[in-house]
Amino acid sequence: MGSLIIRWLLNALGLFIVAQLVSGVGYSSLQALLIAALVLGLLNAIVKPILFWLTLPFTIVTLGLFLIVLNAIIVMLTGYLVPGFTVTGFVPAAIAGLILGLISLLTSGVGKKNK
Repeated sequence: MGSLIIRWLLNALGLFIVAQLVSGVGYSSLQALLIAALVLGLLNAIVKPILFWLTLPFTIVTLGLFLIVLNAIIVMLTGYLVPGFTVTGFVPAAIAGLILGLISLLTSGVGKKNK
């Protein structure tokens, strides 16, 4: 349970960093940022795998570059679902998805138990 909370807070930190770096992504309050991190995590866990399988031919043809589009869609959907978290367009969402992916890559080992 503790590792889930750590991952959630790291996602919120990632969204904070994205909001500081990308001009088309913003939030109105800390509460909106925390809710956006939760919704983003749920969308990545539930919706993204479904979209991945539905768009697998596009992903194969583009040698994986279509995953950037999927990440942008998930970020835009988060902006649509969470009041107080805004994403103004596809390009800011794509940049946000790339930055969030890099942050996730860097923090992927945090909270895991050593075997």
